[in-house]
Amino acid sequence: MFALALLILTAMAAAAQDLPAGQIIDSVKCGADPSQSYALYVPKDYTAQRLWPVILAFDPRARGKVPVEIYQAAAEKFGYIIAGSNNSQNGSWAISMAAAQAMTNDVFSRFSIDPKRVYAAGMSGGSRVALGIALESKIIAGVIASSASYPDAQPRKTVPFPIFGTAGTEDFNYLEMRRADHALTSPHRLAAFDGGHVWLSSALALEAVEWMDMEAMKAGRTPRDQSRIDQAFARRTAAAAQKTGKDLYLELEALATDFTSLKDVSEFTSRAAGLQRDKQVREALKKDRSSDENEQRQIDEILAMERQLIFAEERSNVLMQLRDRWKKVAATANGSSDSPERRMARRILRGLTMGADERTKDMEYRAILASYRPPRPGVN
Repeated sequence: MFALALLILTAMAAAAQDLPAGQIIDSVKCGADPSQSYALYVPKDYTAQRLWPVILAFDPRARGKVPVEIYQAAAEKFGYIIAGSNNSQNGSWAISMAAAQAMTNDVFSRFSIDPKRVYAAGMSGGSRVALGIALESKIIAGVIASSASYPDAQPRKTVPFPIFGTAGTEDFNYLEMRRADHALTSPHRLAAFDGGHVWLSSALALEAVEWMDMEAMKAGRTPRDQSRIDQAFARRTAAAAQKTGKDLYLELEALATDFTSLKDVSEFTSRAAGLQRDKQVREALKKDRSSDENEQRQIDEILAMERQLIFAEERSNVLMQLRDRWKKVAATANGSSDSPERRMARRILRGLTMGADERTKDMEYRAILASYRPPRPGVN
C-alpha cells in the first residue's frame, strides 16, 4: 500500500509539474477531454505531500479566470487550490454539468486534493450550477453562492452543506437570496454589499473562505487551529463593535451561531437576546420583512398585468396601467439620493425588464420596457 501511495503521489507530481504555483493560469486543458478547460491558481507552497482543499468555480459567461482572480488572495492565505471552468455558462444545464465533471476529474488527477474539503462557488447562473452540483452529489463540503440560489430558486429548510451567500443591495436576485437565507436552518450566512448583480469582491471572498474554514473545523473536516479561530473571532467581534441597533443584533446572533463550539459565545447570546426585546430593533426587523413583502407584491402585480395583455378587450387599459407603473418605477430608480426605495426600484426594473422578451410577445409593451431597461452593468 505504501508503494501504491508513492506511485500515486509521483503521478500527481508529474501531472502538475508543468503548472507553475503562485500564478494564475488562464487555461488548463483537461487531459481526458481537451475541449474542456479551466483557469487555475495553486498556492505558492503547494506540495503533493499533503492534502489541499479546492474551490471549483463557475461563471455565468464561462470566464474561468474571473473567479480565480477574485479568490486568489483567499486561496493563497488559507491554502486552497481554485479552479474556474471556461466551459460552464448560462444556457444548457447538460453542458455545465459536463464541464463541472471534466474540471473536477482533471483537478483530482493532477493535484493532492482533500476529498473532505471540495467546495463550489459561482455567481448568478454559475451559483445555480454550484448549488446544483452540491445538491446532486455528496462530495461538496460547502458552497459560496453569489447573486443566485438553487437551480429551481425554491428555498430549502436544510441542506447537507454550509452556504455562504452574497448579494448586492441593487441585485435583482437580492430578494431571492434573502428568502433562501431566512428559510435555512442548517449552517448559512448571507453577506450583502452595496452594488448590483456581480461577483463578490476579493475582500468578501476572504471572509467567505475563512467562514468555510470555521465550519470545516466545527464539522471535523479539518483539525482545529486555535490561532486561526482566535484571529477570525477577533475580526468578527471588532466588526460587530462598529454596529448598532438591528445591525448589531443580527451580527451578535451570527457570531454566536458561527463560533458555537469554537469559542465561548455566551456573552453574545445574552446581548442578542436583550436586543431582540428592544422596541426599535423589533420595529426595524418588522420594517425589513414588510419591505420584502412589498417588493414581492409589486413584482407579482406587474407580472399579473402582463398576463392580461393577451386579452384583446383588456389590452388597451392594461397597457396604459403598465406604462404608468414603469414610469413611476423608473423615476424612483433614477432618483438622485440613495434610499431603500431606490434600491428596490432598481432591483425590480433590472429584474423584470431583462427577461421580458421571454414573457411577452406584445411588441408595443416590449418597446415600453426597452425604453426603461437599464444599460447592462460592467463585466464582473
